[in-house]
Amino acid sequence: MPATRPGMTERKHRPMISLAELQRRIDAGEILPDAAVAQSLHAIDAHEKAIGAFVCRSENPRAADTGPLRGIAVGIKDIIDTAKLPTEMGSPIYKNHRPRADAAVVMMLKQAGATIVGKTTTTAFAANDPTATLNPCNHAHTPGGSSSGSAAAVAAGMIPLALGSQTGGSVIRPASFCGIAAIKPSFHLLPKVGVKCFSWTLDTVGLFAAHVKDLAHGLAAMTNRPELLLGAAITTPRIGVVMQEFAGEPEAAGAEAVRIAAAAAGRAGASVRALKLPEILAEAWRIHPTIQDFEAHQAFAWEYRENYDAMPPLLRCRLDESRDMTPAAYDAARAVAIRARAALAQVFEEVDILLTLSAAGAAPRGLSSTGDPRFNRLWTLMGNPCVNVPAFIAESGLPVGVQVIAGYGDDAKALTAARFVEEALARG
Repeated sequence: MPATRPGMTERKHRPMISLAELQRRIDAGEILPDAAVAQSLHAIDAHEKAIGAFVCRSENPRAADTGPLRGIAVGIKDIIDTAKLPTEMGSPIYKNHRPRADAAVVMMLKQAGATIVGKTTTTAFAANDPTATLNPCNHAHTPGGSSSGSAAAVAAGMIPLALGSQTGGSVIRPASFCGIAAIKPSFHLLPKVGVKCFSWTLDTVGLFAAHVKDLAHGLAAMTNRPELLLGAAITTPRIGVVMQEFAGEPEAAGAEAVRIAAAAAGRAGASVRALKLPEILAEAWRIHPTIQDFEAHQAFAWEYRENYDAMPPLLRCRLDESRDMTPAAYDAARAVAIRARAALAQVFEEVDILLTLSAAGAAPRGLSSTGDPRFNRLWTLMGNPCVNVPAFIAESGLPVGVQVIAGYGDDAKALTAARFVEEALARG
């Protein structure tokens, strides 16, 4: 099958729910909030058996009467605490675990009027061991991970918004594989209280939605930050294209996604040029696993020591292999990260955004792997806002996205620039 641009095969066969459009219809009185939630519940009934995006569902969920997200059905990744639903983290260790309170991000959604309709699947402890969730674009392929169910539920048109988390590439990569928009916000924009920790230096809560505008509306409502709503698009953004050579060669589909997006942005008026990152950023990419695994040993100390045999096999093996890591190696890695963040801040004096790979290529076939996060992990370590934008459809109907990255704290710019790229791609 020849590659096609977004808006063709993807949209024709997978109608998704636009959060922004649903908000507009609710505000205009065209649809009642309860009817909007019912629309999502009907879609879940229609598609869940085939996709397997949910671990459990809320009983008789109702829409709130007020709030910018009234009528918006939301799925919550199952490492995020919910008081009325179990939080099992993809592991039998936490079977039927009932937190006493909602996580802070769940309360932010509820305070904005959103309706929690269920918990979405996660790889065990948001690590390597896959779920049985299928990619809505092609059921023979993974939806990615670790936020597998959240990405799949939005992509299948079940819900307009879902929460995930990223420690390596667990928001951006599944969004790329499933052909939807997603944002990993700046580190600490969304609180992690009540989210199962993997690495306190890296863990970041993120959002999935159909389009960039939908992300902006969801994030602005959650955080009460109207500045995140998309204003006038940047007409001539300065874009630096970064292929991350230190991460190895991408697959042909990944490289083609960047090429298509860069060319479309250039035709739309952007200044686009290839950019080489400072060497310290390559070193930061190399030490990301040191920070992640050292902190994981402390975050999972109880599970690993008291429930070793019940640990998910791939995560257990990963912890086995890294248990001799020293505090000195960890401290050295953190020092590299500090220098790299300073160097990256200087890069953003030359360009408005970076454009790079969201994943090595399209979603791998089968469910034995959720894909490789090597093109995501540097940006997670740096803490910068990253937005996935679908770029084209590769073979077998599989989407491939690109990452739009802005400076730390410039989440509004990241969203605005991502919309610019999204619209440029739509024009062709």
